[in-house]
Amino acid sequence: MRKRLVRTAGLVACSGLSGSALANGWNMPVGVTDVSREIHSLHMIIFWICVAIGVVVFGVMFYSLFRYRRSRGAKAANFHEHTAVEVIWTLIPLLILVAMAIPATATLKTMYDASEADLDVMITGQQWRWRYSYLGEEVAFTSNLATSRSQVSGESEKGENYLLEVDEPLVLPVDRKVRLLMTSDDVIHSWWVPDLAVKQDAVPGFVNENWVRINEPGIYRGQCAELCGRDHAFMPVVVKAVEPERFDAWLAERKEAAAQEALGVDREWELGELMERGEQVYGSICASCHQPDGSGSPPAFPALAGNQKILDDPDYHIDTVVNGVSGTAMPAFRSTLNPVELAAVITYERNAWGNETGDAVQPADIAELLDE
Repeated sequence: MRKRLVRTAGLVACSGLSGSALANGWNMPVGVTDVSREIHSLHMIIFWICVAIGVVVFGVMFYSLFRYRRSRGAKAANFHEHTAVEVIWTLIPLLILVAMAIPATATLKTMYDASEADLDVMITGQQWRWRYSYLGEEVAFTSNLATSRSQVSGESEKGENYLLEVDEPLVLPVDRKVRLLMTSDDVIHSWWVPDLAVKQDAVPGFVNENWVRINEPGIYRGQCAELCGRDHAFMPVVVKAVEPERFDAWLAERKEAAAQEALGVDREWELGELMERGEQVYGSICASCHQPDGSGSPPAFPALAGNQKILDDPDYHIDTVVNGVSGTAMPAFRSTLNPVELAAVITYERNAWGNETGDAVQPADIAELLDE
């Protein structure tokens, strides 16, 4: 219980740091869920208790300093042990702590009750993006930073939602309970959206649980709150809350698109088709590290343009993208991209920026490799 109280206090403290999400820049946001409002109410109750304690303690202290100052001839009393006083100064803090613990415990019970959810979403942290999977719906996608590198480098003016915009937001329905299951493929991340009162660690090898029921449609922004590596600042979270009818229509559309993509695994793709699809995947997944022109950022991220090591050995190239390279910053994309996306981006890398190998990696070959 003590650990959970500490985690609640951490949520309150961290939420208060998000200036972009606050109403006045000094307090934590009220939020758009019943839990967020309950946490805010608890925060304000404890805040005013602390204010009252501070007023009493410092009031007595400053009064004593003024009333019994040496210039007025006051002399210090000399006494030892006073049972009544010791009982009082023990009981009063105890009663205050009990009074604070009762509403805190009730809030914790609500926060940790993720049962009877209408929708389950698996959130996977990956350096440096989020993977969202709607469990049981066969819909999954990766959410990447959409802020341009020219803004990051200062070559162009920063946008309104600088470093807090993505290409694919997490879409959730309002007025439905959504269970959030969180894990990570690499290091510890933390999925944090202040307006939803959710701040949950994503730990490799573990699945942590949280939940949310959003009351109001809108766009709610957050970010990774765990120092997860060199691009930690470029891992935002964007949640788009919509009416249930709009969500059902969106989900049906994404399921249809996923089904069509799955059918594409078994057909023979033309080089031009793979290049077009691969350019999209490269732009959203790979360009942040290897640069849009394939020039890379050596030594951590080698250039892909003119890279003879991958051009001369297609099997090595495929294995690098699918399984990653141990001990380097290159992650495995076998659980991030589907066979069509993997085949397309590898084909694109082998034929873009003047590489022109003429190779067309087929999704069926990648699917066979993933099944091994």
